[in-house]
Amino acid sequence: MGYMQQHRKRTYTNCILLLAVMGISALLMGIVFDFYFDLNDDTMMRDIMAGIYSGTPDGHNMQTLYPLGAFLALCYRVCRPAPWYGLFLFLCQFGSFYLIGLRLLAFLRREGERLFAVAALLLFQWGIWLTHMVNVQYTITCAMLGAAAVFWFMTTPSNLTVKEFTKKNMPAVIALILAFQLRSEMLLLILPFAVFAGWFRWWEERPVLTGKQGVSVKKTSDLTGKRFVLSVKLSSRTVGKIKKYGVVTALVLSGMMLSLLIDMAAYSSGEWRDFRRFFNARTTIYDFYPDVVTQDAYGEALRGLGVSSSQQTLLRNYNFGLDEEIDTDLLEKVEAYAVDSIGGGRDWGAVLRDSLFRYFYRTMHSDDAPYNIMVIFGYIANVIAIFILYRETKEEYSDGLGKRRLLWRLAQLVLLAFMRSALWMFILVRGRDPERITHSLYLVEFVLLVAMLLRLPKVEWRVPSYIMAFLYVLLTTVSLMGSLTAVYADQGRREENQRDWEAIDSYCAGQNDNFYFEDVYSTVSFSGKLFASGNGTCANYDIAGGWMCKSPLYRDKLGRFGIESACDALAGDGRVYFIMSDAEKSERGLDWLKDFYGEKEREVEILESGRINDNYRVYQVGRSR
Repeated sequence: MGYMQQHRKRTYTNCILLLAVMGISALLMGIVFDFYFDLNDDTMMRDIMAGIYSGTPDGHNMQTLYPLGAFLALCYRVCRPAPWYGLFLFLCQFGSFYLIGLRLLAFLRREGERLFAVAALLLFQWGIWLTHMVNVQYTITCAMLGAAAVFWFMTTPSNLTVKEFTKKNMPAVIALILAFQLRSEMLLLILPFAVFAGWFRWWEERPVLTGKQGVSVKKTSDLTGKRFVLSVKLSSRTVGKIKKYGVVTALVLSGMMLSLLIDMAAYSSGEWRDFRRFFNARTTIYDFYPDVVTQDAYGEALRGLGVSSSQQTLLRNYNFGLDEEIDTDLLEKVEAYAVDSIGGGRDWGAVLRDSLFRYFYRTMHSDDAPYNIMVIFGYIANVIAIFILYRETKEEYSDGLGKRRLLWRLAQLVLLAFMRSALWMFILVRGRDPERITHSLYLVEFVLLVAMLLRLPKVEWRVPSYIMAFLYVLLTTVSLMGSLTAVYADQGRREENQRDWEAIDSYCAGQNDNFYFEDVYSTVSFSGKLFASGNGTCANYDIAGGWMCKSPLYRDKLGRFGIESACDALAGDGRVYFIMSDAEKSERGLDWLKDFYGEKEREVEILESGRINDNYRVYQVGRSR
């Protein structure tokens, strides 16, 4: 009883300590920096769920699965001014570090080790992960939830009943399901790390077949001839392990499957199904075969598919929302052509060789520092710990068992290295490796390596541990200097962009009888503040292209302003305008817009009708006299 009371007291102490540490860290970040959405994708998702985009909070944001989107939209319906989406991402990020910190403290007994663990967590937050803490992105947040789930599962005690093991792992189960709803593709990409964690624990708790258990094949005979019977005998311990891991796995898969089924039902209408086809074709073109719309070499082939010169220009500058004839069927033709001609014509052997070179270069050089350095540090720390463990315990084993254990533990690291190499090659060969994906892979791998290190039996290896601790502190401290400098510079750029965005929003709100289409490249760098509140009213502006363009919500939004066709409305009664930055106007001009109307046999003139700040102008498109 005394032990249980002491354990509960230590658990409560850890919870309070971590809450205080995470709270102070978050408060300090908020004082020193502003919290922003990293990309305009999250801003658009926020606007959809908050009702700013279409006028009504809606869960159909195309990026998260519908259950999560619908829940956040419901929160906005209950209280429109609250920054629910930003608050959700914020809590997920700091909550992930909180879960990792709890298990770190639970694993360590010495007071000095526990204090160092808290300090190490803070150093990682500020020295390695600072840019992702203050510039929040839903893909990164998904990976953080996945990393926390893997770490939590890996550090769950082994000697538990099925019920206790399942209860202890509910935070990991919830985190994985939530990550799947937030960014399914990212969670599926890092899921092999979770599978490896399960295999690692299963192997660690071996022997699976002991005593009288085993697998055997018996030969019998009857009147019809010989038969072979497979006989499997498992110990109660093995059955218990199957139940423990099976229940947790079933809960995760069931939650993911249910989320997916609800999402499919939410997008099952004819309009949404058509838009999903449009969305998928657009994603394939722009993410994997952008050359087909950006390179002049494909112009003649596109014209053969029915894509006119002005439409090619609209696809190139992303303003394809201005032309209703750029529809699902047209984009799917372009997609099919790109896959067949560009994808089919690639020298995949050369692509593979180039990807291998890039993989090894990025792993070993400073381009991905400090993330790759942390992972390399994790592997080296595990190798050192394994050899020290072998040296300290080899006298306890006979018949070479200690050496076999050494080889098995090293083989686990090799297997992990092969698995991570396969994931990296997958994203590099596909040609889709933005930082939000690569940094996520580094994070989950590093967290898994730390968990593997913690699960090694405790031995007296203080001197090497002190050296590794010193190197970790040195690495994160040096990285902290660079992180602070980079984030300060980035915040200055974001603050300037924020002023432009707020000026555009204020200008449009002051002309609420009008509607404004924005040039996509003029506004692509905009990203809102994480905790900015909104009144939920429908904004009377939208970009002239993008991933929600031509969706049912897009149609609803334009319908609120009496617009059926962007093309007709922009050159119509004078209540619809076009906003473009001076920088983009200087680079691209506006002849492309005249050419677009010219192809439709409509002569127009473009007149400046207003200015926004010093960087943007408002244009009116009218019929030539």
